[in-house]
Amino acid sequence: MQKTKLSLGDSVQTKKCFSSEEVERFSELSGDRNPLHLEETYAAKTIFKKRVVHGSLVNSLFSNLLGNHLPGEGTIYCKQDSKFLKPVYIGEEITAVVEVVEIDAAKNRVFFDTSAYNQNGDKVIAGKALVLPPKGAVS
Repeated sequence: MQKTKLSLGDSVQTKKCFSSEEVERFSELSGDRNPLHLEETYAAKTIFKKRVVHGSLVNSLFSNLLGNHLPGEGTIYCKQDSKFLKPVYIGEEITAVVEVVEIDAAKNRVFFDTSAYNQNGDKVIAGKALVLPPKGAVS
């Protein structure tokens, strides 16, 4: 669903469970081979006690929402600031949410809060995004 005119408070969300295979594929694509993401025995010796999904992989859920749903096709994703609050473990259900918090119609810019939560409702990522929406999405 792509919205044509944006308003303050508009939001959209998605849910995703990251599998071990997806984490391994992301590791290969990104080059981030940190054993915290890939090796159970290594991860067991860390403060997390088990493998953790790459923060950038979880952040990619925001790209999905912004580029495909709100504002949608034609959106230019300019900036993302994220704070990783809690680890995301393989197999957890993550809900990512983007919400319009500011619209600068004169410059055709839209600012979003970007948040992700685990299945327990704990916020795992808090952030802000700036996008240039498709023509006609703001007025």
